[in-house]
Order: sequence, then structure tokens, then C-alpha cells
Amino acid sequence: MAELGTERKGTARVLAGRLWNSRWLLAAGIVAVLAAYGFAGMSAWVVVLAVALLFAAAMLPSAAARQFTESGAATEAGGLQRLSGEYLAAAVADPLIIFDRAATIVHANAAAFAAFGGIAPGMSLPLKFRAPEMQALLDSVLSGNVASDVVDYTEKLPVERAYRVSASSVGHATDLYVLVFKDQSEARRIDRMRADFIANASHELRTPLASISGFIETLRGPARNDPAAREQFLQIMQNQTGRMARLIDDLLSLSRLEMKPYLRPGTEVDLRQTVDSVIDSLGPLARENGVVVERDFVEGPLDVPGDRDELFQVFENLLENACKYGQSGGRVTVSIARSDAAPEPGIDVTIRDYGPGIPEEHIPRITERFYRVDVENSRTQKGTGLGLSIVKHILTRHNARLSIKSEVGNGAAFSVHLPAR
Repeated sequence: MAELGTERKGTARVLAGRLWNSRWLLAAGIVAVLAAYGFAGMSAWVVVLAVALLFAAAMLPSAAARQFTESGAATEAGGLQRLSGEYLAAAVADPLIIFDRAATIVHANAAAFAAFGGIAPGMSLPLKFRAPEMQALLDSVLSGNVASDVVDYTEKLPVERAYRVSASSVGHATDLYVLVFKDQSEARRIDRMRADFIANASHELRTPLASISGFIETLRGPARNDPAAREQFLQIMQNQTGRMARLIDDLLSLSRLEMKPYLRPGTEVDLRQTVDSVIDSLGPLARENGVVVERDFVEGPLDVPGDRDELFQVFENLLENACKYGQSGGRVTVSIARSDAAPEPGIDVTIRDYGPGIPEEHIPRITERFYRVDVENSRTQKGTGLGLSIVKHILTRHNARLSIKSEVGNGAAFSVHLPAR
């Protein structure tokens, strides 16, 4: 009922508009009819009929209006005709391929050419995409049993990419079909990272828990009345709980950083004062490991935009690693220098040790979570495997970057490049 009332109101508005547009012609007609009635002595019924005809004529659409409507419809139809499949395919950001009933490529957009180079109209799709899942997708759509279908497909070359591929017919009785490739590579990579992270975190927590559980069982049994063994086991248990606490602290710190990866710090940090504080705070650790920390700071102000606590954590992680894993070199050099090199001048802070160094194959992965060059040595040094990952996340927030140079037997240098304000 509401739709009927709305329709009636719309019709009334259209008729009223037509009467208004023809008001002067209608007035002239009525005057003419009344004049004829007065001078010619026509019947009153003839006058009423004439006036009614005038009103009816006024409510009819004019020839100009009909012509405008027809020309608008023609323009729209012409525009739709010009909007061919090629233009529509070009407007799609994902790789898109149009093919016919013979599974022959009719058209491919630019994204498809970029993703699957070497395709061209006239090429056979089954020969281009030989994977069984793609063959099954084409067969199911071309058979007419289903209007559309979706499969997962992985392109191996030139780089591995994962796609969600959908196939469907185009219109009715056109004998044309379309393949659309949705890139799922980044989502798959994130899923793998999440799964690896959960597995690694579970392993890192399970190891000390198993150790503590074993010592508790021993203390309740064979070592119940052995004070020396009890003291030794309790010390190990305390070390293991400390390791778990450090791991949880690092996980929470990493989680907080990931919650705000694009939040740019808005304060100024004095790098000279910050790095001096880091060196002073790690003095006991350096002396314990027999390492001498040397300073090499450039003169002048060394202010950069950033968060002091987070930058303190960056340099603390890097210097602590240098003291622990490069202790055989006997010294660590901390240098600060200005960098005027394009494209982004700024300040470089380099922490260099003279220890055993890092094999080249490990350098690209060393900032991954829980990645360790030497697992046993890292655990002996009470490392959690998250320090450099935290460093990377903090530097990303500061629009900074970390570079690592190392040679086996000649130590390692970790350089932080911070953009100037």
C-alpha cells in the first residue's frame, strides 16, 4: 500500500508539472473558447468539452520532452555499447582473463600480463595453466553444470604467488567466461608467520617448564634429603623461571609495538646522552664478560625525533648482544656519526664487536622472531630470540633502518640509521 501511494504521488507531481509548463498556452485556449462561446452562441456543453480537451492536451508530454528522453536513452545505450569487455577488464585491478567455450583466451587485462607474462589472445588456457586444480576449474565451468566455481592456485615462477581463482560465465548465451585471480600471498605469509610464532613461543616456554617439572619431581624423590642437590636444583629452577619471565616480557613488548607500528614519535631525543646512558647501564655486564666498551662520538648536537625509552631499548639490545656474543674480541666500539648521503641524511649509530662474527647465510634472517645463529650459546647467554625483532619494530616506528655487516672471524657491526629532524 505504501508503494502504491508513493507511485500515485509521483504521477500527480508529473501531471502538475506538465500543466504548469503549459499554463500560458492553456490560458490562451480557454480565452479563445470563451470568446467563441460569447460571440458565436455555442452550446455550454461544447465549451466544457473544449476546455477538457485543452487540459488533456496540456498534460501530454511535449515533443521536445519526448525527444530529450529518447536522446538521453540513446546516449546511455551508446555509452554502454562503447563500454566493451576490454575497458571493463582494464578497470579491474586483479589479473583477469576472458576466454571462450574452447578454453581459448579472448582477452587478458594488464594485471594478467604482468602476473603471467607470455599470455596472448588465441592461447589455450589448459596449456598455460597445467595445474590439476585449474584444469578441474575450467572443466566444471565449461561443462555448464555450475555457473561459477573457485579454487586455490599457486604460481611457481618467476616468484611463488598464491591465488584464489574464480571462474564464471559472462552474461547469458554469450559463450564467454572469465577468470579472476585474487592474490592471497600476503595473507598466506602472515598466516605462516602466526603459526610459526605460536609454535616457537610454545617451544620456548615448554622447555623451561619441563626442566622445572623434572627438578620438582627429583626434589620430592631422590634428592629429598640431599641439601647440596636441593640447593643446586633450586638455583636452576630460579634461572629457568627468570628465562620465562624475560621471554614473556619480550613478547608483551613486541605485542605493544605491533599494535602501533605507524605511530611516529613526536619528541626530540639526544642520542649522545641516550647512548652514554646505555653504556653506563651495561658496564657491569661488559666487565663480567671481560669486554671494554670504547666510545667514538662526533662533535656537536646529536638530536633526532623519537621516543627515548624505545631508542634506549634498541641500543641496549644491540650493545648487550655485542658484549655477550663478541666477548672473545675483548672490546666493543660504539660510534655515532652524521650521514649526509642521499636519499635521507641523518645520524648513524654503529655498535661493533670483534668476536667470531656471523656467517653470511644467517644475516638476512637474524631479525626474525626466535631465530638464533647458535641455539645453545644463545640460551647459555639467557637470550630469548626476540631482541633483534624488537629492535626492527622500534626502528620501523622511527622510520629508521638497521644494517648488519659481518665476516666470520672479524666480528660484526650493527648500524642504526636515524633520519635527521
